Amino acid sequence: MRFYNSKEKESTVLDYAPENGYGGDGYPPHDYNNDYNYDGPPTCPPHTTERKLMTRIDLHVIPFLCIMYLLAFLDRINIGNANVYGLTDELGLIGNQYNIALTIFFVPYCLFEIPSNILLKRFKPHIWLPLNMFLFGFVTIMQGLVQNASGLYATRFFLGVFETGMFPGCFYLIGMWYRRAEAQKRFSFFFSSTTLAGAFGGLLAAAIGKMDGIRGYAGWRWIFILEGLLTVLVAIVFFFVMPDFPEESKWLTSEEKSYVAARLREDQGRSARDRPITLSDVGKVFADYKVIVAGFMYFGLIVPAYSYAYFAPGIIEGYGYTPIETQLHSVPPWAAAFGYCMLVATLSDYFMHRFGFAIFSICVTITGLGILISVHDNVKLQYGALFLVTMGTYTAMPIVVCWYNMNLGGHHRRSVGSAWQIGFGNLGGIIATFAFVATDAPKFVTGYSICFGFAAISILSCCIYGYGCWSENRKREKTPVDVGLTEYEKTELGDMRPDYRYLL
Repeated sequence: MRFYNSKEKESTVLDYAPENGYGGDGYPPHDYNNDYNYDGPPTCPPHTTERKLMTRIDLHVIPFLCIMYLLAFLDRINIGNANVYGLTDELGLIGNQYNIALTIFFVPYCLFEIPSNILLKRFKPHIWLPLNMFLFGFVTIMQGLVQNASGLYATRFFLGVFETGMFPGCFYLIGMWYRRAEAQKRFSFFFSSTTLAGAFGGLLAAAIGKMDGIRGYAGWRWIFILEGLLTVLVAIVFFFVMPDFPEESKWLTSEEKSYVAARLREDQGRSARDRPITLSDVGKVFADYKVIVAGFMYFGLIVPAYSYAYFAPGIIEGYGYTPIETQLHSVPPWAAAFGYCMLVATLSDYFMHRFGFAIFSICVTITGLGILISVHDNVKLQYGALFLVTMGTYTAMPIVVCWYNMNLGGHHRRSVGSAWQIGFGNLGGIIATFAFVATDAPKFVTGYSICFGFAAISILSCCIYGYGCWSENRKREKTPVDVGLTEYEKTELGDMRPDYRYLL
């Protein structure tokens, strides 16, 4: 295969016919650059190697997204650390008001996922994502200044509004840079920002808590103020350095853009990013039952994930530790989860397999929950079980999200489908906020049992989704690949086209 200069093949570049690729309905072909066009399988440009190019992409894309989501998750869950330092007492929260404050976050967070991803397509990532980051950082600062339950409710609501696009937006952007078989390590490293946020949050809270009384503010207020301020400052920097989609990157040569485009086109089909998403596109995505099932895969894991993220400090405090000891003891389970997650991700990419690793990790979660349900007089064993819950849950989550998202072909199906999975899945966060109530302390049998049940739902959903992918692949093996579809029609079908094969 060789590169063709657009001047040599000007008629091809200017031909907007649907059969020539991305065009149709008045839209020009989605050419990834203005200089080169591909007419065959991808071949790496001669001045570099695939490994060197992917390393450059890793360094330009993944660190920014990891830092961004680390701060987003930190601002979301630091209320658990703040509560250990007296948030409930100072604001006069009674009954389930603290749980209600946690729940309010998830209402806009779930409702606005799909609209947010559609806006991501209209605005460049370096504009949309840092803008949201700046706003939720500002809201976090305001959370440290509230004086009553109503103020806390308001800030939690707007925190959900501005964080809604972060997770699916980052996952969506990663999916537009990497092939399916090489994505799991990147997805898991990005997702492990949550475990790093948990560990970092515990250490930071232990230090910030010592600022209690400075300038008249309690220690829990300083947790919100300083962590929110850090988020705002990083957002301003990221506005200038945040990477966009491959075809819009300024740090790749035209040859490299063409090669990246060809790699993804060979693996996932053409992109059609320039055509806007319509209601018809949304309807076609939801007509696929696998999309619905994928939402339940994530939904079942969100309940134990947020239960731990929000209530672990309180659970650990119930083991008899002081506030500072509680914050420090919350760090090791998160750190262990990060290491285990990266190990499983590496193996998953090596074997090019997702299903088995997802099921095994959820079983680790269920084992930990089983111990917590049945053992109440052995603090060391209970603390060890928290490791299993964290390791299993926060490893299975990036696997099921990566598995599903990378199986979706094209911008339209991936944009809508990824937002659905995250949006619907995060409804489980509402359940998590009421799974652990003060009246059940310190055993929390009801909360652990709820988490156990939803983890089982996730396993069942993984089995249904895996079977759906396997059966669809078998069906397509018996169907002729060349059924007369134009490239434009294949673009519109995405992963529903007959020559597409799902990764198991």
